[in-house]
Amino acid sequence: MAGLGGQPILILREGARRERGKEAMSNNIMAARAVAKAVRSTLGPRGMDKLLVDTIGDVTITNDGVTILREMEVEHPAAKMLVEAAKAQNDVVGDGTTTVAILTGELLKRAEELMDMGVHPTMIVQGYMMASERAIEVLEEMAREVSEENRELLEKIALTAMTGKLAGAPDLEMAKHVVDMVRAVTEETDEGEKVVSLKNVIVEKKAGESMEDTELFQGIIIDRERVHSNMPKKVKDAKIAILGTPIEVRDTETKAEISITSSEQFKIFANQEKEAIKKVVDKVIATGANVVFCQKGIEDLAQSYLSKAGIMALRRIRKTDLKKLARASGGNIVTNLDEMTPADLGRADLVEEKKVGGAHMTFVTGLAKEGTVSLLLRGGTQQVVDSLERALDDALHAVAAAVEDKTLVAGGGAPEVELYLKLREHSANFKGREQLAVEKFAEAMAEIPKALAENAGFDAITKLTDMKSSHEAGMKTGGLNTLDGKVVDMWEMGVVEPLRVKTQAIKSATDATVLILRIDDVIAAQRTEQPPAGAGMGGMPGGGMCGMPAGMGGMGMPPGMM
Repeated sequence: MAGLGGQPILILREGARRERGKEAMSNNIMAARAVAKAVRSTLGPRGMDKLLVDTIGDVTITNDGVTILREMEVEHPAAKMLVEAAKAQNDVVGDGTTTVAILTGELLKRAEELMDMGVHPTMIVQGYMMASERAIEVLEEMAREVSEENRELLEKIALTAMTGKLAGAPDLEMAKHVVDMVRAVTEETDEGEKVVSLKNVIVEKKAGESMEDTELFQGIIIDRERVHSNMPKKVKDAKIAILGTPIEVRDTETKAEISITSSEQFKIFANQEKEAIKKVVDKVIATGANVVFCQKGIEDLAQSYLSKAGIMALRRIRKTDLKKLARASGGNIVTNLDEMTPADLGRADLVEEKKVGGAHMTFVTGLAKEGTVSLLLRGGTQQVVDSLERALDDALHAVAAAVEDKTLVAGGGAPEVELYLKLREHSANFKGREQLAVEKFAEAMAEIPKALAENAGFDAITKLTDMKSSHEAGMKTGGLNTLDGKVVDMWEMGVVEPLRVKTQAIKSATDATVLILRIDDVIAAQRTEQPPAGAGMGGMPGGGMCGMPAGMGGMGMPPGMM
């Protein structure tokens, strides 16, 4: 509300809420820190899990940062910015989402301390940006190169990414599967750069058996079975029709009725329908296809005709699987059977249906184009399989980032401790208030190793002091062994991470922090409630015109303005 000559003027809609200045900043920081605090205890190999129950009662047990933040369904706009930063981290590198949340929360906490001391948010933002740039430079100086051929080191990256995501220690066999999958889908560009196409990796999961029964296949796994029991279970030298259209008689474009008055007329109608379906099936048979993968439905009569022709057919295939199958087999997705030719067929050495965990799945191997792999995940329960899938996704992205960038840093809190020391040293180069912001950025970095120590059951201050001492003594890769609490060389221990995970985490956290700190005014409109069903203008409550409240409050006008 503004005033002009003593007359009140309404600027915002009635019911709108406004916060400004210190109050708005404090509320935003408090909301974002609350989200960060929720995931802090999940960090590291000894981190705790969260049990999440969604609106329909489905239960998820995980310590994966982005999964927790996504399932929380955060409402506060500032807290949503932190969630979006974590999602951006997940999209770019697939790991380090919890680090982003914790780092953002700590940067905001220290920014609030500086604001209480009278430092303007603009100066804090400037200091944080300079500290972020210096932190990335230090990480690049610490990084070591890795080759795609160094299988042992790539397996260590996979093990590091999966550690803490599973109930037990990650299996070395699973790490080998991750490396095999990444190497299978790695391509080299004309410039000699390595590019990993994780979209060519297919992961199917089935509850039952144990984690050790997980298998890797060169080819594609489709979680579907034959539509007819008389169809062949195994087809060698497969010629694959990939259909994006149903195998059925098309409905007429206009609504029509057929009047049947005798059994003879019914027979004629049924025969015509059979002929129409047979013509559709004949179009598929004419191409020489012996396997059909259909995105949509296949009519019962069409199933029978296909079965008699010795063709193996599957329906309701996911569109993503259909695209991968087309790319790997060299076929085309057909959307119009009239235009289908033998050139549209894909090729594979073998298409076979197998029983897996009480259900049937179809395996397509020996595809025309190499570079497509599938992993069949097994686990005792659905919860185990789901957590294994999340751990596998993190490991795939971590190894892919290492192969593409060819750079690694140590894990176990070692980079963050080195950044803490280097940034405090760097802050002496500034004479203005930015120096305070750079120092606070350094303190926020130290919270990562402190959280690792806390979650492992050790005293955070003691362990941070031990790590700082080891770094000052020259062991720049000294990190915390969460099993015994000793500070050891993380490289020798095999705890390594891609450089991209660390640099992107700092970028994402800094960007989210800056975005929140630059907000000094929050205007929230009141949510409009839907009127009850059947209530018209005349049925509105109150005593104004046509039942409207006195003063025309529904139109945003104050009493007495009529």
